[in-house]
Order: sequence, then C-alpha cells, then structure tokens
Amino acid sequence: MAWRGSTTVKDRIFACLPYLLPLVEGIAFGSFLLSQFPPLRIIFIPILPLLAIYNGIPFAGLVIFFALFMLVVRNEKIPHFIRFNTMQAILLDIVLFLCRILVDILNPVPGADFATETLANTIFIGLVVAVVYSVAQTIMGRYAEIPAISDAVHMQVR
Repeated sequence: MAWRGSTTVKDRIFACLPYLLPLVEGIAFGSFLLSQFPPLRIIFIPILPLLAIYNGIPFAGLVIFFALFMLVVRNEKIPHFIRFNTMQAILLDIVLFLCRILVDILNPVPGADFATETLANTIFIGLVVAVVYSVAQTIMGRYAEIPAISDAVHMQVR
C-alpha cells in the first residue's frame, strides 16, 4: 500500500533504477562467491556492461552519487516515491562504502583470508537481498522498509 498518493507505472520504473548503483558497487564483494559458484554468474550477466562503463569512467560513482542526491532527492517536483527509493539506494551505497573500509582493514591482517572472504560473501548476499526486496516492493508500488536505512530515508525525504 502506497502512502503519499498513488504511483504510476512510470514512477515505479524510475524508482527501481537507482538500485543499480549499489548493485554495481557491490558486485566486487561477490567475487569470492561467484568464483565458487559459477552458475550464479549467469544472474549478473546483464550488469556486466554497466560495470564496464562504471569502472571505465573516472569518479563515475561520485558523480552519480551527487547527481542522484542533488537532482532527484532534493527536487520537490519529483514524486516522493521516486525520491524515497533514490535516497534508499544512496544509503545502501554508503553502507557498502563503510563495508569496503572494514574489508580493507581486515585485508592486511595475516591469516584473515577466511574472515575477509566470509565477510565479503555476507555483505554481497545481504546487498542482493536488500536490492531484490526493494525492487520487488517498488514494482508493486509499495515503500520498501529496510530497518534503520528506511528510517534515515524518512528523515531526509519529506
């Protein structure tokens, strides 16, 4: 059930697109899992062209991050549903950034390979679950409620 008015099919499609940002950023965490289970790579084949473009442009992540925040989230003319989902995708991306710092701290520790691999797999699976859940809820026209993240989004998007 959507609050703050009804959503159109166009709004739902546009609200799903920002979730590509954390998915493209988080695919690096899935390298261990995808190498252990090659059939899983088939699911992520559609993301590979985006990943090539994203990694080919210097500072693409930073530019996209600020563009989404300034041009979508802060624009009152854009429907609340799209702004909410965009901000939620941005916060998922921030969480990924913090997780990357944690993994980078663990990397130089000798004997922490298993812990690093387990942490990266957990982050990747959690990210994929969050993105799939959010996109599914968005397609149905509902606000995806992810604990703690959605609360922060509600504070930012009015």
